[in-house]
Amino acid sequence: MTHSKRIEIYLDTSVPNFLYADDAPEKKAITIDFFEHYIKPGIFETFISNVVIAEIEKTTNIEKRNKLLRTIDDYFLERVPVEQSEEISLLTVNYIRHGIIPETKEADALHVAIAVVNDMDFLVSWNYKHLANIHRERRIHGVNALLGFSDRMRIVTPLELMDIDYE
Repeated sequence: MTHSKRIEIYLDTSVPNFLYADDAPEKKAITIDFFEHYIKPGIFETFISNVVIAEIEKTTNIEKRNKLLRTIDDYFLERVPVEQSEEISLLTVNYIRHGIIPETKEADALHVAIAVVNDMDFLVSWNYKHLANIHRERRIHGVNALLGFSDRMRIVTPLELMDIDYE
């Protein structure tokens, strides 16, 4: 697989969170493997947004919050170039309006919108309920097409990205 540019991925907050999820040892192990063997060596150009930072800053466990904030620096996670725009707002509102993502989960809608507007190849999430499932992805692509945005971005788990040979 040859690329003129590295694959661009956007991590929602669930991904770094699982680095420290002692209550989910299997996902924790996969996430550590993903960060050590894919993120750290720079196989992907990896992005987060201010939404991720804001969600991390709401973490009540101070030790975990500090670990999560250190993770951003330790793995050189870049901020997306566009943080807030009319396009992001438009998509966010429409994902909620069309019942794809619940109103109470606006941050999830924002993650999708930010990744779409910034033309990411993948949104990476462990959130099966609201993001990483084929039914949500199809509905999101429908709204994107309706509003004139690309529908090429895939929503996947870290495990799905680790199953590809990038050599």
